[in-house]
Amino acid sequence: MRSSAIGWCLGLGLIVLLSGCQNGGAQDRPLATQPLATQPLATTPTASASAPPLNPAERSWPGPDNTGVPSGVPLRESGSIRVTKNGTVIDGVEVTGYITVEADDVTIRNTRVRGTKGWWGILQREGRTGLKVEDSEVFGNGKERTQFGILNQGKLITVRRVDIHTISNGILTQQGVVEDSYVHDPKYYSGDHTDMIMSTGPPAAGTELIIRRNTVINTLDQTAAIALFQDFGVVRNVTVEGNLLAGGGWSLYAGAGVKGTSSNIKVIGNVFSRRVWPKGGSAGPVSYWDKDGPGNTWRSNTWENGGAVSPG
Repeated sequence: MRSSAIGWCLGLGLIVLLSGCQNGGAQDRPLATQPLATQPLATTPTASASAPPLNPAERSWPGPDNTGVPSGVPLRESGSIRVTKNGTVIDGVEVTGYITVEADDVTIRNTRVRGTKGWWGILQREGRTGLKVEDSEVFGNGKERTQFGILNQGKLITVRRVDIHTISNGILTQQGVVEDSYVHDPKYYSGDHTDMIMSTGPPAAGTELIIRRNTVINTLDQTAAIALFQDFGVVRNVTVEGNLLAGGGWSLYAGAGVKGTSSNIKVIGNVFSRRVWPKGGSAGPVSYWDKDGPGNTWRSNTWENGGAVSPG
C-alpha cells in the first residue's frame, strides 16, 4: 500500500460512473469454485515470521512503496458494491466488504477493499470479461476468513500494481495478466490450502495466463507462492516470468498433475528466495514440473545469490 488509511466519508453517490453499481446483498458462494482438497500439503500449516519485501540490490521489486493506492489519493467510504453496467469505473473508494462484478470492461483503481468474512474481496462473475484492477489494495481483517483477494470466474482480467495480503488465497484466475503486484502474508484458517497466485485448470480458448514481475511471498509452509493446479483440467499456455518467489510448501507448483501432461508452460527469469524458508519453500523451490511437456520451458531461474534453480 502506498498510503495510510485516508478519507472516511461517503456513500454510494461517491465515485465516477457508479451508476452501474448497487449495494451488495448477502455474499454468495462462488459458482464455479470448490475447495482445493485434492492438492497435497507439504507439511502442517505453521506460520513463519512475516517477511519484508525482498529487494536484491540489482532489481527493484514490487512492495509497499510501489503497489496499492498511491500516496495522497483521497478515498471515500462505501459498503459492498455490485457492478451491473458495462464500462463502469470505480476510482478512489474505501470499500468495507466486497466488489462483485457482473458486467464487462469494468475498471477498479485507486481503491482499497477491506474484505469481510466471505468468499472474496473482488469477484468477476462467470460470463464476464475485461476487468482491470490497478493501483489498489485488497486485504482481510485477520479475524474472519476472506477466502480470495481477487477471484476470477469470468474470462480476461488484468491485475496491476495491486497489494493483496491477510487473505487465505491471493488471486485465482485461469487466464489474463497479473503483473507488478505484491501478494504476500496470507492468514491461515483451519482447513485452508493457501496460495498467493493460482490457476486451477486450462485458460479459456484463445487466451493465456501471464504472471510477471510480481513479488509473491507465502509466509506459511503450505501450499505455494504460485500454484498451477489441475483441479479442472490440464494446465497449458502459462508464462511465469521475472517474479520474486518465496515461501509456501513449494514456492512454485509448476503445472504437472494426474489429468495429463502440461504444455506451453514457460518459467523464465524468476528469482527464488530463501528468506522465508531455507529451501525456498518449506519443502523446496519447485515441484510438479513436466520436463517433457510440449513447449514447456525452464530458463534462467536463480536463487537470490545467483545460483541456478533446477526443477529436478
